[in-house]
Amino acid sequence: MTTTALVVDDEVDLCRLMQITLTKMGIKSDVAYTLSQARSFWKDNDYDFCLTDLNLPDGSGLELVKEISDSSSTPIAVITAHGSMDLAIEALKLGAFDFVNKPLELPRLRQLVENALKVIHQDNVASATPESSPEQKMLDSRLIGNSAVMHPLKKTILKLARSQAPVFLSGASGTGKEVVARLIHDLSPRRDGSFVPVNCGAIPSELMESEFFGHKKGSFTGAVADKQGLFQQANGGTLFLDEVADLPLAMQVKLLRAIQEKTVRAIGDTKEVPVDIRILSATHKDLSQLVQGGAFRQDLYYRINVIELKLPTLNARRDDIPVLAEHFLAMITNEWQLETPPSLTNEACERLQHHNFAGNVRELRNILERAVTLAESSQIDVNHLGLTDIDISHAQIPETELKNRAVVSTLEASEKTIQQANEAIAPQIQQVPTNLHPYRTSTQHFPAMRQRSSVNQAEILNPTTSYNDEESINPDSTQQEGNEKVNLSELSEGQLPAQGLETYLQEQEKQLIITALKKTGWNKTQAAELLGTTFRSLRYRMKKLEISEDESES
Repeated sequence: MTTTALVVDDEVDLCRLMQITLTKMGIKSDVAYTLSQARSFWKDNDYDFCLTDLNLPDGSGLELVKEISDSSSTPIAVITAHGSMDLAIEALKLGAFDFVNKPLELPRLRQLVENALKVIHQDNVASATPESSPEQKMLDSRLIGNSAVMHPLKKTILKLARSQAPVFLSGASGTGKEVVARLIHDLSPRRDGSFVPVNCGAIPSELMESEFFGHKKGSFTGAVADKQGLFQQANGGTLFLDEVADLPLAMQVKLLRAIQEKTVRAIGDTKEVPVDIRILSATHKDLSQLVQGGAFRQDLYYRINVIELKLPTLNARRDDIPVLAEHFLAMITNEWQLETPPSLTNEACERLQHHNFAGNVRELRNILERAVTLAESSQIDVNHLGLTDIDISHAQIPETELKNRAVVSTLEASEKTIQQANEAIAPQIQQVPTNLHPYRTSTQHFPAMRQRSSVNQAEILNPTTSYNDEESINPDSTQQEGNEKVNLSELSEGQLPAQGLETYLQEQEKQLIITALKKTGWNKTQAAELLGTTFRSLRYRMKKLEISEDESES
């Protein structure tokens, strides 16, 4: 079936040019020169897509955009005069599929039409399988959850995927902004192009221009070859700017021009190169406040924030925690190549649903990874989660109280573990404060574990201390060193190590594991038995704590 299009513009020559281009692409088109004529054509015919100018003799093309978007899902693109970006952004917000600038460039027009045809094809496939389209299946399989807040979010993502408008993803850290950005790309007509994610806060400011726009050989010291920038790599696809709030002001100016003109110029080059990309951006910061404070350019803010999509926190979708946990456990089983898939007990699942997730979905996965490591069997119980005990039948405990109880409970559990381990290998470690702490070894530090104290860092035992030189140690210095150390029972009453809970506990755990390995001649199986853990758990801990076989010679 032949594709049909409606072209609306008051310039006769431009209309003829667009009509010829569409005919060569196998598309039949009708031309309207006024808004009223366009309305008449649209009412009397069925078109697959529409291309309209914004400045018409008897009205604005924005009116036509709003009417078509409100009454159908037909893609409609707009033609704007050079420098009319504000009007183009307004059209995108009203539902326009994309825009093209005057003077009209035929390659850009062809690309826009091809993207529109892809959207039409997706709509046809979806209508042929109304029960569950391929896009809906992909969305449900990758964006886990069916809570009340997730249904409108999924519908919005499907709508955004059809458009070419810039999207700004806002939400707390760990809510899955990159997951949603990749979904928008994979559901869009640009799915065959590249999805290029970049963390704006991870690029040094002096290298940022080269990373984004590329450079030519010899353009500066060290430029030994031509380099393609991120914009060129994303050509035909999507560029995802994560943590866009961390961009320095000098780079914001250059990025604004690249987004507006859709052209980039590499460092050392003399000409600009056109790029066809869609911009998605995200940050966990309040971008509007940064604009008011002068830390982020207002004009760039309006360019990237054409459509804002707010992602809910995990605390706002607690009904999804069981299915999310099941999903992550399946991923862990596959990635770690476990023979028996782990599962949560009902009590553990209920405890997770009452936990205050400061780190959102990312924190949930970290908790499950730790629990799988500590569990002696495939069944994960409440004690494997490493969370503070709460009475879920009573009212919600304030967040600050939860944080304090989490720290105290973790320290008390650590002290108990130390005492049991010391009884097993006490003769070898009398001079070593040890701790086989069942807490995460990931580098993700959530607010509940970021407590600090005034304890001096010198109070932590030097990890290079020899385990077999007890007789050569000066008794006076030993007594002084013992007085300087702070044991865990003291810490549980209000003090924490100066370098932080995670670092302190990891050092203690590392010392205990090394001691057990030395006692058994670095036989991991026997060391695991001494420590009262499994071989798999010991191997995982050694990898996390960077304990290598080379240390057996030291």
